[in-house]
Amino acid sequence: MAEIVAVQALSFIAGDPERLGLFLAESGIGPETLRTAAADPQFLASVLDFVMRDDATVKAFASASQLHPTNIAAARQVLGDPQWGARRAVSAPAPGLDGPRAFCRDCLGDLDIKARRCGECGSPRLVRHHALPSLTLAHIDCDAFYATVEKRDNPELADRPVIIGGGKRGVVSAACYVSRTYGVRSAMPMFKALELCPQAAVIPPDMAKYVRVGREVRHAMQTLTPLVEPLSIDEAFLDLSGTQRVHGMIPAKVLARFARDVERDIGITVSVGLSSNKFLAKIASDLDKPRGFAALDQVEAREMLADKPVGFIYGVGPATQEKLLQRGFRTISDLQRADEVELMKQFGGEGRRLWRLARGIDERSVVADRGAKTISSETTFETDIRDFATLERLLWRLSEKVSSRLKNGNLAGLTITLKLKTADFRQRTRSQSIQSPTQLAAKIFAVSREMLAREIDGTAFRLMGTGVSALREGSQADDSDMLDRRSAHAERAMDDLRKKFGNAAVIRGIAYRGPAKVDDEEE
Repeated sequence: MAEIVAVQALSFIAGDPERLGLFLAESGIGPETLRTAAADPQFLASVLDFVMRDDATVKAFASASQLHPTNIAAARQVLGDPQWGARRAVSAPAPGLDGPRAFCRDCLGDLDIKARRCGECGSPRLVRHHALPSLTLAHIDCDAFYATVEKRDNPELADRPVIIGGGKRGVVSAACYVSRTYGVRSAMPMFKALELCPQAAVIPPDMAKYVRVGREVRHAMQTLTPLVEPLSIDEAFLDLSGTQRVHGMIPAKVLARFARDVERDIGITVSVGLSSNKFLAKIASDLDKPRGFAALDQVEAREMLADKPVGFIYGVGPATQEKLLQRGFRTISDLQRADEVELMKQFGGEGRRLWRLARGIDERSVVADRGAKTISSETTFETDIRDFATLERLLWRLSEKVSSRLKNGNLAGLTITLKLKTADFRQRTRSQSIQSPTQLAAKIFAVSREMLAREIDGTAFRLMGTGVSALREGSQADDSDMLDRRSAHAERAMDDLRKKFGNAAVIRGIAYRGPAKVDDEEE
């Protein structure tokens, strides 16, 4: 670990020409000999001496590397002591970190790191890691969220396979872990899921209920730290740096108590990943699902990542993966062996990102209250539709759904997107930005309808959706001109009547031909 910290410090120095020039002048070596010199522990110690020379530099390096200054000091001590080899440096806990290296997830009692069961309560559910007290960034993911909520509300489903979705032509919104043993996965076509698991209980999604439960979980997260960054309705990043004094325990214990309380009070389970950065925390949360808790540090992550395909790195889609394969990068270990500068020459800024993530380095910070990026609604048809009038009528109902969500969330958006999926599963996505933010169903429908009209060419469609993004506060909505204001007043008057007398109190002519099933989606 000490060598890795020093190499990170060297990369930090090299990233600033002025800082690099000063370091080279003081060390008396040329840039061409840096790679050779990096094999010498004494040289690496001098690198850490350089970044620790003043508070400003060590703080800047600590921020860039996501390391605590005590870890940097510990690495310097290791490199300066000839009796400490590299292997011991990797396994030895950094001094100055206060807290247990192992504890029981059920009673939270401290344990020896080699313990197999809790001596107090007998539980085998333990958390252990040599760097546990220093890990403060977590990813929390609710286990099979929609399906777990339904099982909570209907105990008869507890041991049955459950699929959340609707209609043979729809897709799986969620599948419980029992269903997954049959091969059922989210986003799988319903007909395929039912072929794999015909005995599954199929439940239509109840988004209103899932949102309510998600908010309960989010509120519980926010009692742990103000730095909660939601990723979706059922997962979030949390930064618990500096909270040990507040909670009276290390972040790992705070998170274990949180998971226990959520299961007891809300009735669902979560999995926790704990690390020093977002990338590794997200990986860790998937290591021990469901009801899991895994800790992962940068040293062990490098070895664990080595044999994974390059597509394992977030943001590497099929196109990027193909480019990497063409240039000889098949696994993450290929990226680990690559030179950072060479990767940057080939892939620009993305090359530097890949080089760092391959080594478990992620500089992104937790951003609180990120919220939804898009409000959308879509429906999968029972039979394919190519008729514009039918699609138009369904599009109005989708636009109303989106508008209702925007109004309820006091949001408005500048970009309207139409999504279509053809009978042969090819997807078409069209977007259009508008002059001022809107939350009006009529405006969403009008823009979406224009985009839909351009796609009518005899093609049969199996799915359609519309959504609004580039979100703003609702107070900025539909006030750009007199026509917008009049439309907004009229539509809100109709909303008031519906709230008082029910949704059927006011129906536009285009939507009067009868109900159509709409599956909601919020991103």
